[in-house]
Amino acid sequence: MRALLATLILFTITACEDPAGTPPPLPVIDDADKATVFIGGTIYTGRPEAPTADFVKVDAEGRIENVISGADAAEAALAHARENYANIIDLEGAVMFPGFVDAHAHLLGIGQRELRMDLSSVLSIDDLTTRIASELEDKEPGEVLFGTGWIETGWPERRMPSIEDLDPVSPDNPVILVRADGHALVANSAALEDAGIGFNTVDPQGGQIERSDDGQATGMLIDNAMTRVLALVSQPTEADIITALATGADVYARRGWTGLHNMSVDPEHAPLLERLYVEGRMPVRLHNAYDPSGFELVSRRRHETETIQNRSIKIYMDGALGSRGAQLVEPYADRPETSGLSLLEDDALLDQMNRAAEENVQLAIHAIGDLANKRVLDMIETQYPTTASALRWRIEHAQIIQPDDIARVAELQLIASMQPSHAIGDLFFAPDRLGPDRLDGAYAWNSLIEAGAIIAGGSDAPVEVGSPQIEFYAAVARRGLNGFQDEAWRPGEAVSRENALKMFTIWPAFASFQEEDLGTIAPGKLGDFTVFDRDLMTIPAEEILEARAVMTIVAGDIVFPAKGSE
Repeated sequence: MRALLATLILFTITACEDPAGTPPPLPVIDDADKATVFIGGTIYTGRPEAPTADFVKVDAEGRIENVISGADAAEAALAHARENYANIIDLEGAVMFPGFVDAHAHLLGIGQRELRMDLSSVLSIDDLTTRIASELEDKEPGEVLFGTGWIETGWPERRMPSIEDLDPVSPDNPVILVRADGHALVANSAALEDAGIGFNTVDPQGGQIERSDDGQATGMLIDNAMTRVLALVSQPTEADIITALATGADVYARRGWTGLHNMSVDPEHAPLLERLYVEGRMPVRLHNAYDPSGFELVSRRRHETETIQNRSIKIYMDGALGSRGAQLVEPYADRPETSGLSLLEDDALLDQMNRAAEENVQLAIHAIGDLANKRVLDMIETQYPTTASALRWRIEHAQIIQPDDIARVAELQLIASMQPSHAIGDLFFAPDRLGPDRLDGAYAWNSLIEAGAIIAGGSDAPVEVGSPQIEFYAAVARRGLNGFQDEAWRPGEAVSRENALKMFTIWPAFASFQEEDLGTIAPGKLGDFTVFDRDLMTIPAEEILEARAVMTIVAGDIVFPAKGSE
């Protein structure tokens, strides 16, 4: 096993000799049949009545059997555990928390990011074109070059890339590069031509082809306008999908996540996820939210396992703020000719709600702009004010909410599923998109919590990195990764560390109907834990970014570091 702060120690206790002088044989106990004890570090339980503990015992079935505070009591319990041949995990000063859960991520995309051209590190348009030229060296003429993850907000050019940037470096190979938010892409002329997009192409419903003053396409396609170009990209095989899913799960286990709420899942992937579980290749828990074509699968809860839930449907109201697809009440301050895009009209929204209510399905509703959020709130308030709370319907992102609507989220008992890292990235450009007067309800975590709402914290990886440290830091510091903050960032919307811990533990457990089993360290609950090398609750905020996950435990099983790792 890799040398880490947390190390596994197996104790074999020698029995006393009998009167004849012959020691009785020790029973042979397989590790899988033993209880596991965690000691030797700070243990945060997430329970206000007993916030820390010194000893946690998980039985052989993966359930927490005992939680003890106090050095003397913990030592006595440890002695008893040794006598009963338990596995003893000495944390060696590391800090254990209830398992951290990413309440909004895309498992397939996380894995694919590891396996394909990732543009998240590109620093400028010049850097982007240099990368394209390098990648084309291994491409055949006419072969599509596809990449993801670029975001222009920190680039010196202070603009999005265009055909004029891409065509000179790739006049013949189609180039398709998806923005980090997944709601926009840039393509060169070869790609647009192959997709049949030209001067007279009409914008599709819920999409926009960006054009210059003379009506020519700039190469930027927003939301539903991307479909025709993305059809040029070779579709992954089943083997490719399985590899990406398994890779994404391994990445998340290494980062300290014990689970994720997996968004926008293709229903055809449900049996593949089940297969990975059966094969022992799915180390983290999944709460899946499927595309609407998965209603029948979700309503019947097919392909579920001990660690995989299929009970949610994901729908989209609008696009993203960065690409100006988020639907706003007032026009964009930096593009007054547009107020964003509606991806789902009210009658279609009501149809989805009607079906979800009839089939007892949780809805995860993507809404970023203040108008998109208002439309969701209005529809639920008039049509399903009690059903929505009973089925734990969620607003995914809830980034821009008018101040008067914040209390409505709490009153309707909707779950705000929000990603702190979005704020510390978006707030570099959100003042330009919205203007200074519309930031009061932007990324309003503290206001929502004070109003009585709960926030299921996530990352939206691969849109963002998918790091629990970054998300925790963003929630409590509300500063850029470089420490930047100004008054436009509304510093008062940062949350306490206690609430940040809830955002990644007990509140995601509630949002996935698992609060009886997960979210805190208490007897009877499942033994899911995240162990960091330092105390996120007490260290200076900037040091949170330096923390490392040293152990990830799911149902008492150490999934990181894996057995046999060095």
